[in-house]
Amino acid sequence: MSAPLKGLLIGCGFFSSNQLHAWAEVDGAEIVAVCDLDENRARNAAEEFRIPAWHTDSAVMGDGDFDFVDICTTMETHEDLVTQAMDARLPTIVQKPLAPDYETCRRIVEAVEQRDGRLMVHENFRFQKLFLRLREILDSGVIGETTFARLSWRNDIDVYSNQPYLLKTERFMIMDVGIHMIDLCRFLMGEVSALSCISQSVKPGLAGEDAATMMLRHENDATTIIDISYASHREPNPFPQTLGEIEGRNGTIQILQGEVLRIHAAGRVRDEVIEPDARGWTSPPWTQIQDSVPRTQQHFVDVLRSGARFGTDGNDSLKTYLLAEAAYRSADTGKHIDIAELKRVLS
Repeated sequence: MSAPLKGLLIGCGFFSSNQLHAWAEVDGAEIVAVCDLDENRARNAAEEFRIPAWHTDSAVMGDGDFDFVDICTTMETHEDLVTQAMDARLPTIVQKPLAPDYETCRRIVEAVEQRDGRLMVHENFRFQKLFLRLREILDSGVIGETTFARLSWRNDIDVYSNQPYLLKTERFMIMDVGIHMIDLCRFLMGEVSALSCISQSVKPGLAGEDAATMMLRHENDATTIIDISYASHREPNPFPQTLGEIEGRNGTIQILQGEVLRIHAAGRVRDEVIEPDARGWTSPPWTQIQDSVPRTQQHFVDVLRSGARFGTDGNDSLKTYLLAEAAYRSADTGKHIDIAELKRVLS
């Protein structure tokens, strides 16, 4: 067996502990150094996860003996860090959102292509166990060609205590969770030709939106409704579950609370309960998301070794971020956005 790929993780903030736990489980790779502008955070992460080295300057990408880099920082830093990684010829997996706007996303992807580099965006919703299984059921043809979907992610989880910068983020909910949901929508239902969106700011004092409803028309004329909110008060709180349904010409699949898929097909109804992997470091209510991180990272390593195409590479991710841009433009103008026309305008 070949030696594990050696990785550098940049950014030891809120979500990084999940990624470091996950890297310890990934076959064929290991994190050999961490980096953070905050010396204490870098040192503490290295000590907690028994990582040999820690740094405070991302320039180490050009000096260290690394095979890849995992960028786990805020989106405003990604353009510079990805460019540094490409200059160092390091394949990169970068946290979502890729960047604050479509134009910056496009510049990042162009920088990767100009340097003949490799980039994957860490879109972990599609790697959740439930949605990988749902994709298998759709591929089996049991409900036929899809015609309609509703994907709903509504809760009142406190995201502000650990990430206070979100209070001042002007493009908030669509870029935070909406990006995941749009990517998931494309993964399950296919590409999108048009989009409409209404956004809301429910929590007082926010700079951006904390709720949004989107309606998407797919290239096969199917329709998806995405609704997202950080201001939905429910008991029990459904966080972090995505709920909804997918309808086909021959049946329906419901996505129910408790990670249940209810399949209506051929005059019968059956349930599949998607059990978590029972990792020692995961804990409710975060389990569903935490479980997806090792799968996301394993995909990165497996594809990196095989030379194949990442499921969420730069060009694929540009399709998601174009739809996010369309959502903001629709919310601002009240107009229905034609995606091909928007792409032409932004090119």
